[in-house]
Amino acid sequence: MRRRSFFAALPALAATPALALDPLHGGDRIAGAKFAGRSTVWGTQGAAATAHPMATLIGIDILRQGGSAIDAAIAINAALGFLEPISCGIGGDAYVMLWDPAQKTVVGFNGSGRSPKGMSLDYVRSKAKNGHIPSWGSVSVSVPGAVDTWGQMHARYGRLKFADVLTPAIALCERGVPVAQTIAFYLNASYRRFTNPDSGIEEVQNFLKVYAPNGRTPREGEIFRNPDLGRTYRYIAENGARSFYEGQIADTIDAYFRRIGGHLRKSDLMAHRGEDTTPLKTTYRGIEVLGLGANTQGLSTLQMMNILETFDLKGMGFQTTASLHTQIEAKRLAFEDRAKFFGDPAFSKIPVEALLSKAYAQEQAAKIRPDAILPRIVPYEAPARGDTTYFTVSDKDGMMVSWIQSNYRGMGSGLMPDGLGFMLQDRGELFSLRDGSPNLYTPGKRPFHTIIPGFACKDGQPWLSFGVMGGDMQPQGQAQILVNLIDYGLGLQEAGDAPRWHHEGSSEPTGEAAEGTGTLNLESGVPLETRAGLEKLGWSIKPSPGTYGGYQAIVTQADPLGRAYGAATEMRKDGLALAY
Repeated sequence: MRRRSFFAALPALAATPALALDPLHGGDRIAGAKFAGRSTVWGTQGAAATAHPMATLIGIDILRQGGSAIDAAIAINAALGFLEPISCGIGGDAYVMLWDPAQKTVVGFNGSGRSPKGMSLDYVRSKAKNGHIPSWGSVSVSVPGAVDTWGQMHARYGRLKFADVLTPAIALCERGVPVAQTIAFYLNASYRRFTNPDSGIEEVQNFLKVYAPNGRTPREGEIFRNPDLGRTYRYIAENGARSFYEGQIADTIDAYFRRIGGHLRKSDLMAHRGEDTTPLKTTYRGIEVLGLGANTQGLSTLQMMNILETFDLKGMGFQTTASLHTQIEAKRLAFEDRAKFFGDPAFSKIPVEALLSKAYAQEQAAKIRPDAILPRIVPYEAPARGDTTYFTVSDKDGMMVSWIQSNYRGMGSGLMPDGLGFMLQDRGELFSLRDGSPNLYTPGKRPFHTIIPGFACKDGQPWLSFGVMGGDMQPQGQAQILVNLIDYGLGLQEAGDAPRWHHEGSSEPTGEAAEGTGTLNLESGVPLETRAGLEKLGWSIKPSPGTYGGYQAIVTQADPLGRAYGAATEMRKDGLALAY
């Protein structure tokens, strides 16, 4: 099931009164791009950009208390698990890239979990729908790696006590907060999905008890509490991150899955450990761009940048038909390799060096025609959707953290273990059931992952910590941000507020074949002449609200008086960027 089918099931956007004002546009700015929602915020001691204002405030407070950027990141992630449950939580996985000032390099961490060891391929295939793993229910659940990521990162880089880092999130859960606009919208969408008789979810009463006790989810501005999650956080704070995998929480998860007939067990949780990973690298017009390798799609961003480097995008012009057409074709070329090769490297060999080479990029770029769409994309021949939260934090010592965390599709699997207050991810949906696929479902294996943090350096020094949320939008969004910053000279805030495109219909690592030349989604801000030019080339275009991701970023630049941090978020979600 492609991500667009999930968005198609959401309540009609036209029903919201605000959309009656769509022909109107905002006021004119006196500096910078007129389409920008605000200017970049600047500071010297630290910065935070997250998808929720309260999470950003918590991050800044932790930094002011003397915490490191990792302390702030963990506090933010815990807060977002309560504030933004439609995107993330401790039932999901996490990935991190960070600039380590002591090592003077970017390090990576893979916090993704594996499939249950007791769930066989034959069983999963017996539960398949149209040859694919269901989007919801126990068969889609893999071990959540987020809390282990907290523990390992804090052990290396934390300054404050682990319990103190979780205290702000516990307080939020207990006293409650008013629900933000976008979150209220997606909570209602999740309610509709999970209560659908055809959802296949074994048990939804725990979800309803927490999120819809009065027969509906909270609306914008209504105060929501989650004391169950507060108690879970308190237990982790008092007993450490490993208690999630080895203590009462693991016992509860085990008992819950036995009750509903699922396969996740305490032994699966106890076996989990996230892993250090060396980021992949390429250069784009002299900028070093980094991404995490398999089992993520970080390589796709780097492949896109390699292809685009061979074209004069600046000369083509910002938001022109030629520029967007070239970027979209680069995406299509990179995504066929993604479908063929990406999976858990512990189970299959991926020709990373060949896929990342500049020579291969030149071969791919030579296929792109300025006057026509490539009718068929062929992946590299090797020799013999989901919702997510992204945030970034920097501190006074120069550490910059790029952190992404997700339950995958919407809130996740629909399954909430008894009394714990969080939902488990449905990341296992992204396994393939096709024989021969490197991403074929196997017990104890990590599925293909869409979530990728972003990072870039200049002259061996950190420059940009950034991310764009949203399933297969992430490599496409990261590439657009980099092009906006590097080729078109936009500011950090402007680069995120600029209109985006999103192409869907490429082949998928789950085994779905390409749908012709796919479908191109364009935001309303794309110039009409550009839209007309793309249609003339043959692109099938449609508007698709909600599929363009969400953006947070921090940039650092040297100044004669010290280091300066700039932070930005965007208008598509409820986020806030602050620096001090």
